Formats: sequence, C-alpha cells, structure tokens
Amino acid sequence: MTETRWNSNTTEFTNPSTFILLGIPGLETAHVWISIPFCTIYAIAVLGNFTILFIVKRDPSLHEPMYYFLCMLAVTDLLLSTSTIPKMLNIFWFSSREIDFSACLIQMYFIHCFSGMASGILVAMAFDRYMAICHPLRHSTILTNSVVVKIGLAVVLGFLALPFPLLVRQWPYCRTNIIPLSYCAHIAVVKLDCANTRISSYYGLFLVFCVIGLDVLFIALSYTQILRAIFSLPTKDARLKTFGTCISHLCSILAFYIPNFFFSLMYRFGQNVPLHFHVLIANIYLLMPPMLNPIIYGVRTKQIRDRLHRLFTHKRT
Repeated sequence: MTETRWNSNTTEFTNPSTFILLGIPGLETAHVWISIPFCTIYAIAVLGNFTILFIVKRDPSLHEPMYYFLCMLAVTDLLLSTSTIPKMLNIFWFSSREIDFSACLIQMYFIHCFSGMASGILVAMAFDRYMAICHPLRHSTILTNSVVVKIGLAVVLGFLALPFPLLVRQWPYCRTNIIPLSYCAHIAVVKLDCANTRISSYYGLFLVFCVIGLDVLFIALSYTQILRAIFSLPTKDARLKTFGTCISHLCSILAFYIPNFFFSLMYRFGQNVPLHFHVLIANIYLLMPPMLNPIIYGVRTKQIRDRLHRLFTHKRT
C-alpha cells in the first residue's frame, strides 16, 4: 500500500496517483473465503454467457431478434463482470488494493457504460416481446436484422458517450484516497472530492432516476400492453403459453433493476446501514445479473434448453 501524501500546513490530502480499494471493510480476515463464491460467480457468468453465444451462433433457427438481443446482453454481461471481478479477486487473494487513478476512472466508466447498455438491451427485449405478442404479423417486418443492428448500435453509442471520467477527473481530492468498496463506483469516488461536486452527484441521480427510470417506464408500458393482449386470449392454456415466453425476460429485469435501485438509494440515504452490508449489496448489484441471465434463459427458454441437451447428448455419442 502506498503512503498517503499530506500537506504539513493544512493536513489536507493532495490529489492521489492511486486509490485504495478496501474490498469488504470489516471482513478482511475472511477475504480468502469470500473470494470462493465470487470466483464461482465469475466462472458461471463466463461459461454461461459464452455458451449462449455459442448456441445462438451455431443454430440458424435461433437467428431471430429475441436471440440477437440475448447475445448482446451476454456480451455486455461478460464485459461488465470482467471489468470488476478480476480486480476484486486480486484484493481478496493478494491484498492488491491499489488501483491507478486513470485505471479507476476507466473501471468506473466501463461499469456505468455496460450497466446502462444492459438496461437498454432489456428495453429492446421488452419491445421485441411486445411486437411478438401484440403485433405478431408485423413482428418480422418491423424487427428486421438491420433494425436490430441499429437498435444495438444506438444502445452502445448512447452509453459510450457518458462523460463520467471527464466529470470526475476535474475535481481535486483533498480528503483521502481510500474507497470503501471492491471497485471504483461513481458514488464512492465523488464522495472523496473536496470541491463542489453537485454536478457529478446530480448527474448520477439523473442517470438513475431518468435514464434507468425511463427504461423501467418503457418496459412497464410494454408489459401493460402485453398483459392486455394475453388476457384477451380465449383459453387459459393459450394465456399461460404466451405468458411463458416472457418469463425469462421478466426474471432478468428483476435480477437487474431491484439490486440497482436498492444500491443507489441505500448508498445515498442509508447512513445507518453497516458498511460491509453496503459493499455486499454493491457487489450483488454488479455480479448477480451476469451470472443469472444465462441460467434463466438456459432453464426457461425451450429452444436453448433443447440445443443444450442436443449438444451434450451428441458429445456423449
């Protein structure tokens, strides 16, 4: 751990060249044991998402908008987990807590970019389900391959333009270089600034309540129309079968948005919550969706489940 630099006259911390990530404060002695589920989560996320990509690429019958969006989500999940877990494991295994200032900004940028992209892709998947259930005859003519590509590019380019690093880099740091988390979160870094950081704070709140909030609103509107269409079907079997095509997507939505909002609100307003609980929620917010999404779609989506079964039975024979 590098020594922190202090001004002898003002006892104020000067701008750091590195930050110190504490991992999970208060549970340092258990870091090695805590690393076991983290490593397992990462292994499942990598294996599961690569399996999704492999199956969709290999089977031409899955070359449809729903599975294209699922592949985009898989790539985003891989990038999101890879931008955070390797550094976490370094902290847990080797006590390698230092992270370069620029590397911290890059990690923070990747986290918010890929989280935003995942949210945008979930909106695109909701639109796909809306078209498939409410306007099935127009689904293939509206959601063509070129339209799917344009939607994907819009999601990617929209979040690549996030100015988080520019906003954070301009502030002086005069308190400490210690971040009580396992990764560089925007909320935690902004709290270390000694200047007027309201712009960064307001921008973070804007993303949570406007960008993510709008995504949730669009998803809710889509599912309002979907449920109306489902309840208008004549038989119970038809309603259950149609609703079953949305279960995987709904589970992914819950796995992503519930920890997201809970973490954002708790970090800003949960002052009496123990610090280690803050950090655990922050880790769950980032790590659970990349692990759960391939499991959800592998278990709940018949086409992928059948291809998996065929793949393993073919290998045995």
